[in-house]
Amino acid sequence: MRLSRYFLPILKETPAEAQIISHRLMLRAGLIKQASAGIYSWLPTGFKVLRKIEDIIHAEQIRAGHHPMLMPTIQSADLWRESGRYDAYGAEMLRIRDRHDRDMIYTPTAEELITDIFRSHVTSYRDLPLTVYQIQWKFRDEMRPRFGVMRGREFYMKDGYSFDLTREDALHAYNRHLVSYLRTYERMGLQAIPMRADSGPIGGDDTHEFLVLADTGESEVFYDSAITDLTLGDRDINYSSTGQCRRVMEQFTSLYARTDETHDEALFNAIPEERRRTARGIEVGQIFYFGTQYSDALSAKVQTSDGSQAAVHMGSHGIGVSRLVGAIIEANHDDKGIIWPEGVTPFHVGIVNLKQGNGAADATCEALYRQLTGHGLDPLYDDTNEQAGAKFATMDLIGLPWRITVGPRGLKNGVVELTSRRSGVCVELTSADAVARVAEIYAPQGMEK
Repeated sequence: MRLSRYFLPILKETPAEAQIISHRLMLRAGLIKQASAGIYSWLPTGFKVLRKIEDIIHAEQIRAGHHPMLMPTIQSADLWRESGRYDAYGAEMLRIRDRHDRDMIYTPTAEELITDIFRSHVTSYRDLPLTVYQIQWKFRDEMRPRFGVMRGREFYMKDGYSFDLTREDALHAYNRHLVSYLRTYERMGLQAIPMRADSGPIGGDDTHEFLVLADTGESEVFYDSAITDLTLGDRDINYSSTGQCRRVMEQFTSLYARTDETHDEALFNAIPEERRRTARGIEVGQIFYFGTQYSDALSAKVQTSDGSQAAVHMGSHGIGVSRLVGAIIEANHDDKGIIWPEGVTPFHVGIVNLKQGNGAADATCEALYRQLTGHGLDPLYDDTNEQAGAKFATMDLIGLPWRITVGPRGLKNGVVELTSRRSGVCVELTSADAVARVAEIYAPQGMEK
């Protein structure tokens, strides 16, 4: 993409309503624009990041054997009355009436609707296990929406639902989701710690939240610092293996890590003092096992091998897709702007022409643009007539991981500059070597780890 033809509304001043760094940077870098309280338009650059996150989630969910689908944002209130949650959910749920005076809701979550779909089409244990998921807009009418996309009213969310015949099978689904979420966050350049949490209005006995450590986190968290050394790395996970998923789950959850809602001071004090940590955390996902709570309420049963009827065991599993954009920025920024991890960057590399109109500089930038695009990469070429300082400030603000700088002085020596946004390290390379280096960084086998 050529910057001269791209819609990137950079703000020089920070809007007064922005209270935390991710909100400030998302507004200044032209990722979002507020439409009303807690509701945002996603501008082209922000939308590209949102899609990158969504693509990673889809890939890891499908790898784990889960099936994508799509449900409506508007649901009938009748299902929620049937489950008993219509009145219990509270004022966060937006209740509306259609032109026929029927009660409807704008969905905050979809346990009722997916259970109704299940009970209409699945009747035998032979059709189990089953896990389906969607990535869809949700709405919760927060009393005080704040912090930009971190606590908005409208949000983009992956919500998945598992159906199993037995509790043992359902716990394997729970463990499988925990492992797949760890892989998902690692691919985004995040360390999200699974922490024992409270189930809230979703219900259920077993639940873990995934939290990214950040000073602006809404939750106080308590954890054993040894957990921050854990990673899936290059491990090849067989998601059908009950034993392997259980072992990984135990590795990541046996160390103490809890939110303030479930914190146990005695257990925390049993950790060696030098490993005890308290911090703030941003929730970016949560998994639940709630047994037959919804299947009992909504009569979602299957015929078993002996001909009897059994209520299925269920779980739900969510990832805050739009919230992740803010969380990634909170964990990856400096005083100049955003620092995108390679897995979610809106553009793979920026090209800065220091002397627009100079024949050699123009020709080299055009060649770099063609070659990078030929490698399947998505460069952002700053071909504007802005001063060099302004071009560098824009690239730093929007946070592309790599920048290739082209100027007449370097070209006299046959080199361009390749700069890492994260480290600031700059190396001189031939233009061909710079392209090869960037292509190597984004090679598919590297980006999927």
